[in-house]
Amino acid sequence: MSIDATTVRQVNASGFSQVPAWLWLGVGLYAFLLLVSSGLLNDSDTYWQIAVGQWILDHGALPRVDVYSFSMPGESWISSSWLAQVLYAASYNIAGWAGPVVVAAGGIAATFALLAHFLERRLPLTHAVLVALAAVVLSTPHFLARPHVLAMPLMVAWAHGLMTASERRQPPSFWLLPLIGLWANLHGGFVFGLVLAGAFAIDALWNAEPSQYKPLALRWAAFGLAALAACCITPYGWGSILASRKILDLGELLRLISEWAPADFSRLSSFEFTILALIAGALYRGIRLPPPRIALVLGLLHMALSHGRNLEIFALLLPIVVLTPVAHQLGLQPAGSGRVTFASAAMLAAALAISTWTVTAHRTYSPPNSQSPAAAVEAVKAHHLRRVLNDRAFGGYLIWRQMPVFIDGRAELYGEKFTMAYYNALELKDIGRFLGLLEEYDIDGLLLQPGTPAVGLLDHLGGWRRVHTDDAAILFVRGGG
Repeated sequence: MSIDATTVRQVNASGFSQVPAWLWLGVGLYAFLLLVSSGLLNDSDTYWQIAVGQWILDHGALPRVDVYSFSMPGESWISSSWLAQVLYAASYNIAGWAGPVVVAAGGIAATFALLAHFLERRLPLTHAVLVALAAVVLSTPHFLARPHVLAMPLMVAWAHGLMTASERRQPPSFWLLPLIGLWANLHGGFVFGLVLAGAFAIDALWNAEPSQYKPLALRWAAFGLAALAACCITPYGWGSILASRKILDLGELLRLISEWAPADFSRLSSFEFTILALIAGALYRGIRLPPPRIALVLGLLHMALSHGRNLEIFALLLPIVVLTPVAHQLGLQPAGSGRVTFASAAMLAAALAISTWTVTAHRTYSPPNSQSPAAAVEAVKAHHLRRVLNDRAFGGYLIWRQMPVFIDGRAELYGEKFTMAYYNALELKDIGRFLGLLEEYDIDGLLLQPGTPAVGLLDHLGGWRRVHTDDAAILFVRGGG
């Protein structure tokens, strides 16, 4: 029996017509990220994230001390994102830079597909898609091939599970625990998941009848303890929680790291526009939220205003927090949750696999030259330099090239005191400290970005000479008049 082309097209059309809108949104975002992919690798930390993952694969163990710097040799350090780093390293080994791009794009697409899926359960389809797209726009600056994008879908699913349990006046299902356990092995942000559990527990008690307070509180407390235990199911045990806290103890340093800097409203941004639109909409429609949800909204807003890296948390979780009260007060009817059949899922998976292979085979993926001072590193090797004081932005690339670094993106390793002294020295806010660093660490070379203030001083400082200059980096070595 033969099957003609018309029959095949009919089967294909029938299969794809059963794919729900929320899944199409994820597919579209995934395709967009593959085609406009340069931004995913636009972060120097991606280099050392993959290098750490490769170290884990090569040694069959996890790092517990620093093995990359000459300024902190042997200092206690653990990698709370070890699983994400292994995934990125393995994907790089398979497909080069296309591998991390595909992995990161998949994590991002899954996140917003899930968000749209949860939204359309309580909102009309158009509203659900528009809210999800607005979240995409707000989160775009943090679409990077780094561990946090692999943890985002887990965060969305975790928050939605907690919200659903709270609104049902029930404790969360223990089937949620593997989510936060996996989250704890992918990224240090899992600690926020524990905070969310406490916040939704309060919300659940607010919704409960007085006779339910005690049993419900005990069951939520049991879930919270179980979630805490699940977070410790990592190769580092309790160490993963302690390591995550170190980031929050960096004090003044957080203002200097771009992703941790507070929001800047000197220019109109998508974030400011969103806040103004939300305030205007709430005032116009008279939206009311229960006190626990108000506290959650204010908490998410405070996080996003305090540190730029929390913007995607605000964008992803705010719709979940306000979803039910807003939908109820505005009388919005849900679109219904579209189901994916096995046939449509199989066809879509095959189409994605073929499309991914086709696109990645005809595109070249690589980090930007501004963070990859390849020529300058060759000059370092040519001059046999061993202790190079590097610009922090070059730390990831130097680790990638298996060269000892003075500093890199692992702020929790170097700490506030060391890193602030480093910044003040290179910015010439403390020239004495800058000269002291050169002697204290027996520096024989400096690899700096062209705009660094210390470059001007070195050009006029006896005992140092410039041996390499390009658009990405300038290299100084000891010697000369």
